[in-house]
Amino acid sequence: MRASFESVLKSKNLAHLDKAGRAGLTPTVRRVAFVLREHFSMMAFTGAVDALVTANLMSSTPLFEVRVVGGDDTLVVSDLGISISTDCTLAGLDEKRQDIIVVCGGFRVRLEGDAQLRSKLRSADAAGAVLGGLWNGAYFLAEAGLLDGHECAFHPDGRAMMSELFPKVSVTTHSQVLDRKRISCAGANSSLGMMLEVVRHSAGQELVSAVEEVLSCDKMRDVVDVSVVSIDFDPTLPQTIKLALELMHSNIEDPIEIDEIARYVGISRRHLERLFRRYVKATPPRYYLELRLTRARQLLQQTNKSLIEISVATGFVTLPHFTRCFRELFDMAPGQFRKRNHFKV
Repeated sequence: MRASFESVLKSKNLAHLDKAGRAGLTPTVRRVAFVLREHFSMMAFTGAVDALVTANLMSSTPLFEVRVVGGDDTLVVSDLGISISTDCTLAGLDEKRQDIIVVCGGFRVRLEGDAQLRSKLRSADAAGAVLGGLWNGAYFLAEAGLLDGHECAFHPDGRAMMSELFPKVSVTTHSQVLDRKRISCAGANSSLGMMLEVVRHSAGQELVSAVEEVLSCDKMRDVVDVSVVSIDFDPTLPQTIKLALELMHSNIEDPIEIDEIARYVGISRRHLERLFRRYVKATPPRYYLELRLTRARQLLQQTNKSLIEISVATGFVTLPHFTRCFRELFDMAPGQFRKRNHFKV
């Protein structure tokens, strides 16, 4: 039986692992329709869609089928003045076949009842769909009577209005809310997080971690690159393990002995091993190997360096040893991987 990634670095490499070797059954594709209101928030919309599209790229098979829905026309103008081409008009949407329908609002979206949208949302709800709103898009769910008894995230400018008009709706101060079959977010920056929660419920944390590696690397002012996003942004991470990770990250071409790393950070090797098992889910030697092979994978994709140069650059003494280790984790030789995944440089 071939080896696989054991540590948290699996999330950095999930899209490149052998699809046939991934555990679990292939999930059903979920149909997601985004209904664009005139002057919708482009940033909120693209953040939400990006979460789903990236999840499809990271998954062994597509998980989400995305449809973009207009109003009376197939072109809708965003808050940036950019017209977006849609897949169908609202009249043409088969709402009973959708698993999720999200109404996309924005700062300049007019909040007034729309008989056609109201009817579509009620019909989708009766068919069991999840309903959602971006920015102030939840207004249209509330206006249709579909948010009564539910929590709802809403842009701060409109919270007082929502509370007055819809007293049965619990308008929260949270930036995003998932309440049973209702999802909502308060603005552009929270739409990605809201849809990542949808991905989590559909496919689990492992896939969410892989998506966050692509989309969430710059959440903080300084783009940290010690390990993976979940480690880099963890405020509880002990300084000793952070130093150990930094040492490994800075010494990939000439790997340091684990005992030397333990001495440098001022703890015993046994304590270092306990910390690694807790935070990165692997022993120090195993994590170090996976880190070097992750770097090798990046170099294979993004550079034209020869296999021997990459082998040396990632701390492998011989090309056969590098090839064997790479094949164990990615289920193909480095040269074969490059042919399938090489970015033109």
